[in-house]
Amino acid sequence: MNSLENFLTDLNLPSPVTQIKNKLLSEKKVELFIKRDELIHPLIQGNKWRKLKYNILEAEKDNKNTLLSFGGAYSNHLHALAAAGKQLNLKTIGIIRGQAPEQLNPCLQDLLDCGMKLKFVTRLEYKQKENPEFITHLKKEFGDFYLIPEGGNNTAGIKGCSELLDELEEEYDVICCEVGSGTMFSALIQNNKSAETAYLGFAVMKNPQLDKEIKENLTNNANATNWKINHRYHFGGFAKTSTELNNFIKSFKLEHNVQLEPVYSGKMLWGILDLVKREHFEPGTKILAIHGGGLQGLRGYPQLYQSLKI
Repeated sequence: MNSLENFLTDLNLPSPVTQIKNKLLSEKKVELFIKRDELIHPLIQGNKWRKLKYNILEAEKDNKNTLLSFGGAYSNHLHALAAAGKQLNLKTIGIIRGQAPEQLNPCLQDLLDCGMKLKFVTRLEYKQKENPEFITHLKKEFGDFYLIPEGGNNTAGIKGCSELLDELEEEYDVICCEVGSGTMFSALIQNNKSAETAYLGFAVMKNPQLDKEIKENLTNNANATNWKINHRYHFGGFAKTSTELNNFIKSFKLEHNVQLEPVYSGKMLWGILDLVKREHFEPGTKILAIHGGGLQGLRGYPQLYQSLKI
């Protein structure tokens, strides 16, 4: 394994914070800042790096040089894992939900190019990803490995995400983030530094169990009440988008020079600004939105991707 310490010096950490200014925010007297985690690394960016950091250290401690994890055909998590594996001389295995396509999409091709072994499984098989028997079968097929759960949602992932709070030089009234697996959101609530800070998550998919899952993740701060998940801005479900959302992403890039995407960050920023418009936040509120990265996923939306001229 190449030195993780050497690799860390190539990362843009702490990630910068950018203030967003527009007429709406001025009128409502609300301040909005974005924690630019998408700038951590060109490929291993956002909360994906934060989730991987301590998992990789655990694998190193266990003397395991093969990492296995799970994801869909455009998984930001697997994309970051494959890139990290290539950088650190680690073997990687991706268990992909769904049938193998006749032609690999850009994300899957990147995984292969980074040396990741791909195994496609049916959606029914994929649901067994936490089943010990299923994991045993994978070990018979691939040999021993260090297992990282889908999305990096484990204790090591939460530990890495919690470090974001240590990077903040200012206090915020509300900290917002996208909520998929819930790893980042759980880390924020669990490691809250200020009793005055509220946490607002934006669900990116239809998941009525999400609040319960977050609560189960909270081992330290299990009785915390300073958090809420908004389920109104998923735009129809995971990876769903609309012309309206796509246009918002394009205009946001033109106006603020911050690239969003329609799976995570676009939905969150849309939701925040819509809530500002509806006067959900009191005048004087200072908001921090955490950009989770995942910009490679834009390639799954060819028309939007081409129009952005990235």
